[in-house]
Formats: sequence, C-alpha cells, structure tokens
Amino acid sequence: MTAMPRSVALTVLTVVLGAIATAHAQQSAAQDGGQSRISLPPPRTDGLVSVEAAIQARRSIRTFTDEALTAEQIGQLAWAAQGITERSRGLRATPSAGATYPLDIYMVTAEGVYSYRPAEHALVAHRSGDLREPLARGALGQACVRAAPLVIVVTAVYERTAGRYGDRAERYVHIEVGHLGQNVHLQAVAMGLGSVPVGAFDPAAIGELLNLPREQVPLYLIPVGHPG
Repeated sequence: MTAMPRSVALTVLTVVLGAIATAHAQQSAAQDGGQSRISLPPPRTDGLVSVEAAIQARRSIRTFTDEALTAEQIGQLAWAAQGITERSRGLRATPSAGATYPLDIYMVTAEGVYSYRPAEHALVAHRSGDLREPLARGALGQACVRAAPLVIVVTAVYERTAGRYGDRAERYVHIEVGHLGQNVHLQAVAMGLGSVPVGAFDPAAIGELLNLPREQVPLYLIPVGHPG
C-alpha cells in the first residue's frame, strides 16, 4: 500500500478535526435550545498570590487597556463568582443561604453577552454584539463600564431564597452578592487584573438591555480588565 503524502495527511486531519468541532458545537447548541455553548478551561486552585496579598493589593481600578481577557481568565473569574467547589453536593464558591443560589452572572464582552452555567463551567450565548456602550449609558454614563473588556453583571431571583426564608430573603440575597463581589475582586488581583464595584445604574434599563426575565433583577456590575 502506498503511504499517504504528509501534506495530504495533515489536510485530512484538519478536515476531520474541524468536522468533530462543528459537530460538538452543534450538539452543545442543541442541548441549550439552539444557543451556542462555550466550555471554559478548568479553574486553577493553586494560584501564586496569597489571600492576604490580594487583600492588601486590591484597589478600585477604573481605567483599562484594550487587551481582551483570555478564556482562562474569564473562566477563572466565573468560577470565583459562582463556580462549583464541591460537586457531590453542588456547592459553589460563594456562600448562599440554604444553598438556594439566587444569583446568576452574565459576561458582557465586545463579542456579545454570555450567561454562565456553573454545573458545566460553560458560557451560553445570550445576546450578540457589543453592548458595553448602552450598558454604560444604563450605568449613568460611567466610562469604566464602557472601557472594560469584560463587565460581569450579577442578577438575583429573590424567589429562589424567599421560598425558604420569606421576608429575610432580601437581606440574605444582598449579603450573598457582597460575597460574590469580593471573590471576583480578589481573584482579579490574583491574576494581575483590575476591577471596580459599580452600583450606580438603572436596574430596569439594564434588565431591558440584556433581555432578562422580569423576576431576574440586576444588582451589581463589575468591570474587569488589564489596568490602564
């Protein structure tokens, strides 16, 4: 049998890998109701920056370079916010009253808006296009929201916690969003990134822009990027 030329073999391999990748993407999209899904790299749990050093170094950073974040960086931030840390019980990185987990996060980038799925450690396409400019308008024109390569939008469904805790749920949810924010800010520092907490925005405008369900309330914006 005549051996296949190396150049032809490489071409065939490329075509096969491309077909496999396309099929995997189509399968992922079908599993998410036609929405494309992006599997994120596994998070690291062995960073070189101590908690104490991250606390010492953390500052509110409002100017960023144009450098985009990598999939590894986005995945690490998502994990710090809502990632699974004990799979057998589905427990997450952020403490939650009764493990009711009322919070969801959306990643706003130049390419589009993506929701984070903790169980799969994956992003699902939510809206296409760069919405950072209208997002900044909804945040009272804050330049840091417009300039950051990534803005994490944290939302809450109060009913998830209210079903167990009644009137106390609002307080518990607000405590939880603070836990999440601190996780993200310290994780950003540990990766050499900057972030800033943003609470000045119109929740209704942000919810409409992101096409969120009525029960999903925006509570917190976190612009993240390389310090400018």
